[in-house]
Amino acid sequence: MPEAYRVAIMGATGAVGTELLELLEERNFPVKELILLASPRSAGKQLMFKGQPITVKAISDEPFTDIDLVLASAGGSVSKEWAPKAAAAGAVVVDNSSAFRMDPAVPLVVPEVNPQAALEHKGIIANPNCTTILMSLALWPLHQHQPIERIVVATYQSASGAGARAMEEVKQQAQAILQGKEPTTEAFPYPLAFNLFPHNSPLNEMGYCQEEMKMVNETRKIFGVSDLRISATCVRVPVLRAHSEAINLEFSQPFAVDKALELLGTAPGIKVVEDWQSNYFPMPMEASGQDDVLVGRIRSDLSHDCGLELWLSGDQIRKGAALNAVQIAELLVSSQALKPKVLA
Repeated sequence: MPEAYRVAIMGATGAVGTELLELLEERNFPVKELILLASPRSAGKQLMFKGQPITVKAISDEPFTDIDLVLASAGGSVSKEWAPKAAAAGAVVVDNSSAFRMDPAVPLVVPEVNPQAALEHKGIIANPNCTTILMSLALWPLHQHQPIERIVVATYQSASGAGARAMEEVKQQAQAILQGKEPTTEAFPYPLAFNLFPHNSPLNEMGYCQEEMKMVNETRKIFGVSDLRISATCVRVPVLRAHSEAINLEFSQPFAVDKALELLGTAPGIKVVEDWQSNYFPMPMEASGQDDVLVGRIRSDLSHDCGLELWLSGDQIRKGAALNAVQIAELLVSSQALKPKVLA
């Protein structure tokens, strides 16, 4: 009989948490028991899993001693407090926050890129930032064929990156504006409906925001290239779900577009979407709800003989967060690196 696991979702009532719940069921992950954890204010709510209601418990009420796997998506401060406790109790934690991503002792994993890193964990595995995951997935096949020397990326990030409350806020703002009313803002510093603005995370002394530096530092760690040249500009756009990215790549030698199409056409987790006659390329509306990252508009950079450009759209909640975490868990299972606890 196949092994099954006691799995906890930490942050179960959030946008990523509910997606984790759906994916565990959809992908038939071997769950023996599912524990749903959230903040005390969400305790007592019920969520459905395989047709059965499960009552959400407060994270503070869970000792973690009987849990094999924790899928955490409750924010950095919560993860910093509870992920080490869960790991100390013998659980493997796949953490979706930024708390441990740049910790040298914690692997940062995209299964299609660096699966071996997951097997080197010491109790905690970090899930990269959503924009980093989407970009890494598209660039890794190209980088393996011919090392990338420089990346310049501009992101077009949907409201979903800031959670369920932000998505609802954009809907309410759009309704208010269409009715001639003043939109209110809580999740974002400025109205996002019918608007866009540079990512609102804190700026460093060089003028790069935290989100941009995540893409720089995390990509270097995942690719194992500490000096990879990367520059990012991250922008919030009035899209509900799925991020998009415009990426310019520089190589030491010319990179044929046909070769890039061939590599991306067979890469796991990638779907090439290109119809030049119809000017039809990846769109967030079509990427939403999909496991694959849509990549297209692959072309030579007319300003650089060794340059290549591409465009992508990917579901931030799915592959950019929840799906990547579940795939890491599946990797641990398939590698027999996750063993269920034998309870007394």
